[in-house]
Amino acid sequence: MKKCLINSLLFFLSSVGLFLISYISEISYLVPIILLTLFIYLKYYYQRLFKHPRYNYLALGLLLTMAIVAAKALVTYSELSIYYIPLAVVSMLCTILFNDIGLSFVLTLAASLSLGIITGGNLDLTCVLFIGGIFSSILVLNLRRRSQIIKAGIFAGVIQAFSTIFINSPYFKESIELILPNLLNCALSSVFVSGALPVFEYLFDVASNIKLLELSDFNHPLLKRMVLEAAGTYHHSLVVGNLSEAAAEAIGANSLLARIGAYYHDIGKIDKAEYFIENQPTENLTTAHEQLKPSISKMVIMNHVKEGLELGEKYKLNHAILDFIVQHHGTSLVFYFYCRALENEKVEDEVEEEGFRYSGPKPQTKETAIVLLADSAEGATRALGERSPKKIYELVRKVINNKFIDGQLDECELTLSDLENIASVFTKILSAVYHVRIMYPQEER
Repeated sequence: MKKCLINSLLFFLSSVGLFLISYISEISYLVPIILLTLFIYLKYYYQRLFKHPRYNYLALGLLLTMAIVAAKALVTYSELSIYYIPLAVVSMLCTILFNDIGLSFVLTLAASLSLGIITGGNLDLTCVLFIGGIFSSILVLNLRRRSQIIKAGIFAGVIQAFSTIFINSPYFKESIELILPNLLNCALSSVFVSGALPVFEYLFDVASNIKLLELSDFNHPLLKRMVLEAAGTYHHSLVVGNLSEAAAEAIGANSLLARIGAYYHDIGKIDKAEYFIENQPTENLTTAHEQLKPSISKMVIMNHVKEGLELGEKYKLNHAILDFIVQHHGTSLVFYFYCRALENEKVEDEVEEEGFRYSGPKPQTKETAIVLLADSAEGATRALGERSPKKIYELVRKVINNKFIDGQLDECELTLSDLENIASVFTKILSAVYHVRIMYPQEER
């Protein structure tokens, strides 16, 4: 209730601010009305589809304000062509930062209408900027290289130039003069986006694909520490990353985010690596825990989530990556030590199941849920005696089914169809990773 009241108050203040800015800047009141309609639409559209917000109003508002201020300055204080208005900056930044082409479409539409109103109701300009913005958005979707931004800007400029010629075909001579402004507009917009992207990532605390690719560098201090201090966890994280990326690709989730999140999900094991079985050469978990009570052992195991969060914050990991650290176990039961506690504790000492569960939260997105499933499936497969494709097939479905029944997937958007696709991908990859080898005959000498 408190959060709802705060959001309502912020929305009211933002609305008043928009109309106040329009009054001071002598901009038509249609502009704030269009923007408010956009935000109301986005609020209810995404609230209906998703339980959790996929963007923030401050970021979207700032992107729109940039375009509006640039348009107002160009019209009022400059003699340059109005086709220099850099709407492509808004479109490309929105797509790159939020990786959502639908959101970028709505934002581009609202911005182009607003800019058309600011320039005196110029419908031709509105159409040209809208077309260029849409194409620039499409071309930077799933961005993997910075050079792709420059190419998107150049191509969008060509599209805008041709659109201007077709729209103004009765005035061919005048439209030819607008080719250069359109080309320079989009080209310079792409240069600005490429250079300013790290600033916007920092301001909005967003992990764009470019930022994620930087985190995938195995020379990152955390990954280097994991190699040296927790080699087993490092290898486990690589396999989980491959599983997560393939599964996310299969269901249309952000595959790059899932892979990078998996790389860092277990960094909390670095400081106490010897207490986790994958880091013990003997593969005997009791070596480190045999002198500890089950209640102490489970605290050591569960604490890797808290320690991972602290380590991630120390190294300034983006919150999108921190989500994988705190959510990759959800509220799952530390089953091994719970069973040991039931066996070892005295009858009068009641063992509470809740005391052996992670504190959560449960996965909030498809990507974090995939990593939770991949983490459990890989660990269970590694412990499997007979790793035939049939056994792995049965185990993967059992792991996913148990997580589903335990309620660990209740707060994300995974469907039953998604789970089936994920299970198929996991089975295929795990069968390849843990394939059976034939015994080679020994050479007699």
